[in-house]
Amino acid sequence: MLVLDSRDASASERVELVTTLMAETSAATVTLAPHADLHARMDLWQLGRLPLFRSESSGMAMSRDRRRARRDEAPIVALAVQERSTARHEQFGHQQTVAPGRLMLVDLTAPFAFSWATSGASRALQVPLDALGLPTEVIRDAAPRLDASPLAGLVGRHVVDLFDAADRLEAGEQAAAVGAASIDLVRALIASTHGDRVARPVHHETLLAQIHEYLRQRLRDPDLGADEIAAVHNISRRRLFELFARTGGSLEQTIIMRRLEAAHDELGRPGARHKAIATVAHECGFRDAAHFSRRFKDAFGVTPRDRRAGA
Repeated sequence: MLVLDSRDASASERVELVTTLMAETSAATVTLAPHADLHARMDLWQLGRLPLFRSESSGMAMSRDRRRARRDEAPIVALAVQERSTARHEQFGHQQTVAPGRLMLVDLTAPFAFSWATSGASRALQVPLDALGLPTEVIRDAAPRLDASPLAGLVGRHVVDLFDAADRLEAGEQAAAVGAASIDLVRALIASTHGDRVARPVHHETLLAQIHEYLRQRLRDPDLGADEIAAVHNISRRRLFELFARTGGSLEQTIIMRRLEAAHDELGRPGARHKAIATVAHECGFRDAAHFSRRFKDAFGVTPRDRRAGA
């Protein structure tokens, strides 16, 4: 959903439009740097409980004082990836420079300051605090240490991938599941910055969320299997199988179902109508198109061809 596009206003009205809408959307005080071509755009997508928010503009500064922070009815933490320009962020006495590609964590229930001097852009996941299920102090303590987490690179790539596919994901039937998995991954990232201080159940969720994200990124590889997954995550095959058994499933069935769901979404996408069904199967990690068709019908009750025709 398009929230703001400065091109909708004339040059004389643009400053007021941009500052007003940005302030209303963020519940913050917003100021704009002088610019020959002042511009701003804000977009919002919804994946289940997870809003995705992208903002781009010429130079700007945004801040929230204690009074404004208390107005939030639903506490939210934002995990952002700086897309363009270098930003500056300050919260809880910690100042940091956020270069393009780096992660940033903002507790939107507390005062903060954020700015970029030249035309910049940022992508953020707005995660409800109750969905994370972590103590507030654990979340706040993690903010300055995100770069040191072993999950930082993986989570950063995940956020970028989400926004690159946001329109297709929001229209798909798996949007809520993708949103829930993303929240699990944010929880894992935060928990991983605390090492042994995090309780064992959170450590279990951290590892499982990391594995699920690895599966998502590697689904196209038909050779993906237990040996590779266990080695990448430095655990034994037995430990890997136990992790999935605790969820009431199995690794093999999880991989197959994730591939089938990816194919189901792709076959329903208008832009993929030119693709042969065998091509879709191959892109989703299936070697044999006939085997894929049988598993697809078992899972969804329709053939791949029927899914495409009924989309």
